[in-house]
Formats: sequence, C-alpha cells, structure tokens
Amino acid sequence: MTGKDNKIRNVGPKSAAWLRQVGVRTHEDLLRVGPVEAFLKIKRAGFRPSLNLLYSMVGALDDCHWTDLSTERKDALLAELQAAESDNPIKTRWEKQADRSAANDGTQAPRSEDADRDHDGFGDGDSGVRELTGTASDFD
Repeated sequence: MTGKDNKIRNVGPKSAAWLRQVGVRTHEDLLRVGPVEAFLKIKRAGFRPSLNLLYSMVGALDDCHWTDLSTERKDALLAELQAAESDNPIKTRWEKQADRSAANDGTQAPRSEDADRDHDGFGDGDSGVRELTGTASDFD
C-alpha cells in the first residue's frame, strides 16, 4: 500500500498535517479513534479547525463527500461534539497557565467567571495593562 492509498478522503494537506500530529494517519486510524475524538484532539493540540473538518472526516468514513451529509447527520454530530466537550472542556492557554500558576503558588485556580471579570485569566486583578502617566520629559 503506498502513501497515496493511506490518504483520508476529503482532507486537505493542512488538515492532514494536523491529523498526523495527533496520531491519525490512515483511514483505519480515523475509524479507530472516531471523527469527534479526532476533532477534539486537534483542538486540544492548539489548532483551530472548522466544523468542515469534522464533516470531512465523517464523509471519509461514510465514503461520501462532506457536503453530501444530511442536516440531521450534521446536527447529530454537533450534539455529540458538544457532549464530548462538556465532559472534558478544552482550556485556553491562558486557563492552563492560570492553573499552573495556582498550583505553583499553592492557591486555588480562579473559576472562569472570575477570570472573565479579571480580563486576563490569572485571577490576580491585574489585566496586564499599564497606564503611562507623566510628561514627555519623564520618558527621555
């Protein structure tokens, strides 16, 4: 079997690179992992895939073009994706850093509503914005 035979249908070069980075290289890998979990792995790796990638992977498994998926099928996929994300939410890099900082400090990580209020995700009330005051001569 050549490398071309392993190509996942409907998936372009950028998406294929993302899939390779999360360990999904062949149609069989995609079948084993599942399209929703593969999509979440890509998001957790820090990439920003669109839902078209999810639909493309499902189309590859169903042996059809992703635009041929029915609205009902797409809605069911979205529901499955939302359920999987709510079971194991994907944290932003700022939330991950806040968790690491809190663990190092021995304090509790801020809840998301606190992070939203503080605007920087660290829960320390410091938004990172500094106000410059003074005259031009103060900065020479």
